[in-house]
Amino acid sequence: MTIKLLIVDDSSFFRRILRDSIAGCSDIELVGEAQNGRQAVEMTQLLKPDVVTMDVEMPVMGGVEAVRQIMALWPTKILMMSMETGQGAPATLDALTAGAVDFIHKKDILPGKYFSKHLCEKINDIFCHVQISGKAMSELTTAVSMSPQPISVGGVRHFDSQHFQALAIVASTGGPSALQRLLPAFPRDFPVPVLIIQHMPAGFTESFAERLDRLSKIEVHHVGQDEHLLPGCAYLAPGGQQMHVEENAGTLYARICPATEKDIYRPSADTTLNSLAVNLKRPVMAIILTGMGADGCQGARNIKEKGGRVWSQDKDSSVIFGMPHAVAEAGLSDGVYSLSELADKFSMKGHAWIS
Repeated sequence: MTIKLLIVDDSSFFRRILRDSIAGCSDIELVGEAQNGRQAVEMTQLLKPDVVTMDVEMPVMGGVEAVRQIMALWPTKILMMSMETGQGAPATLDALTAGAVDFIHKKDILPGKYFSKHLCEKINDIFCHVQISGKAMSELTTAVSMSPQPISVGGVRHFDSQHFQALAIVASTGGPSALQRLLPAFPRDFPVPVLIIQHMPAGFTESFAERLDRLSKIEVHHVGQDEHLLPGCAYLAPGGQQMHVEENAGTLYARICPATEKDIYRPSADTTLNSLAVNLKRPVMAIILTGMGADGCQGARNIKEKGGRVWSQDKDSSVIFGMPHAVAEAGLSDGVYSLSELADKFSMKGHAWIS
């Protein structure tokens, strides 16, 4: 099946690179090019592309507002083309919150076979695996509203703070919106450290940590080298590196290591989860959120073998049901929940801690 693509960028130079990069992809058809966000909104409704590549900063209407209008009028799979300089990183996060599913760093957009292969694979992955309708869109709309109040379904909290030593949350595509929905539900006195591993390149995770901190009751830090990991705080792994967790005299701390050429994911969920399973004296809990691939599956297995617990996001509320599906299919998930149900389980509303 042919994938209809719309390119949106005010730079003729970048439009040409993107156009040339997909020229050799027989399954991708370029149906149009727009030079600003207003044109993008109009052309999306007219041409009904399967995927849109969207620049962030453009005249007349920027990419973030264009994403908002497209998702309101004609929900479409949108891939952002982002810069980390200036307002590039915050604007990219705004676009992901508004409904864009992923982004490519503009510094990586260079003529050549490598980028062409990367771009075509990214477009194919988005077309084949991303879902932007039904419950996932409803959850995403909730994240856009940035409401910290989850839906209460009653019952008793299922997080045993005296049994688990830490909580790890891992995510990839769709994760920024999911985390902005989930983290605000955590109470300020959450009893253990929360480790967050979100697939994201260097230059973006610091802005993302600041955003999560503004939205959340708990403190959210962009984790630093040898930082002590405290209860009631969440720690976002730095982009482009790997985060290990170690224990010394009952205190947990982070060790940040450079990523190697062999590392597919930077940061990697498996790397952090494995370190938790190996280095901590007591079991930990892991939550596997939306994302492509199977990163986190091996780490979840090790967590389970050490007496820990694993929950995974359900298909309907996931943008991409890859990572949570891999864990559930391997029989490692102790519970499969929607994003709202996960938020409810960690909210104080209507619940009591298990003692």
